[in-house]
Amino acid sequence: MWNNQSISVILPTYNEKDSIAECIRGFEALGFVDEILVVNNNAAAGTSEEVAKTRARELIEPRQGYGAAIRAGLAAVDTDLVAVCEPDGTFNPADLTKLLAFSAECDFVLGSRTVSNFIWDGANMGWFLQWGNWAVAKLIEVLYNTSYLSDVGCTFRLLTRDQANNLLAKSKLDGSAYGLEMLLLAVITRARIVQVPVNYHPRVGVSSVTGDMRKTIDLGLEMIRLVLSMRLRRGRIQRQPAGVR
Repeated sequence: MWNNQSISVILPTYNEKDSIAECIRGFEALGFVDEILVVNNNAAAGTSEEVAKTRARELIEPRQGYGAAIRAGLAAVDTDLVAVCEPDGTFNPADLTKLLAFSAECDFVLGSRTVSNFIWDGANMGWFLQWGNWAVAKLIEVLYNTSYLSDVGCTFRLLTRDQANNLLAKSKLDGSAYGLEMLLLAVITRARIVQVPVNYHPRVGVSSVTGDMRKTIDLGLEMIRLVLSMRLRRGRIQRQPAGVR
C-alpha cells in the first residue's frame, strides 16, 4: 500500500530473461507494492522459469506487441494505482517513489529519460534517441497545448485505476507505439499529467526495437503520424463514450 492505496506493477516481457528476476526483486524490496504482474508476450525460452523464482504472477498474452501486453496487464490488475515498467535493467525500481510522490495530484505520471544527469554511462540514449524523443514531445506540446514534455518513449509510468480504465476503453494499438497512444489519450481526455526524470541504465541484452536503427527510425515516423492523426481525431476521441473501441 502507498498512502492507503493499493499498487501493482506491470512488467511486459519479450526478451528480458536475463534481467527480469532482478527487476522483480527490486520492486519487491520496496515493501509497498501489492502485486507484480509479468505479462509474458511470447517471451524468450526460460523466462517463465525466472519469474517462478519470485513472488510475481505471470500472465500469458499471445498477441504480439508492447501494446497488446500492456492492455492485457491493465485489464488483469485491480489496484488503485498501476505502474508500468520494462524489466530490461534500464530502470531503477526505487524510482517508483518519485512517480508516487505525484500520485495524489495527477492521473498519469510519466518518467523521462532525456535529462542528461540521469543517463548512466552505456545507456542506449545517444543523441539520436534523446533529441528524437524531445522533438516529438515538443510537437505534442505545440499541437495539443500540453504541459512540459521531453520524452515520449519512456516506459516507466504510473496511472490511477480510473485512467487505466479510460485507456482500456479508448486505446487500439498493439505495437510499440502504444506508449505514445497512452500519452496522447491522456492529453486529449484532459488527464492531469506530470513528467519526472528517472534514472536510465544500460540495457541487459539487446532491445528488439531500439537495438536496430532501421526499426528505431520506422518507430519514430510512426509516432509522428500518430501525433498528427490523433490531433485530427481529437474531437471524436473526446466524445467517445467509455467502453467503445
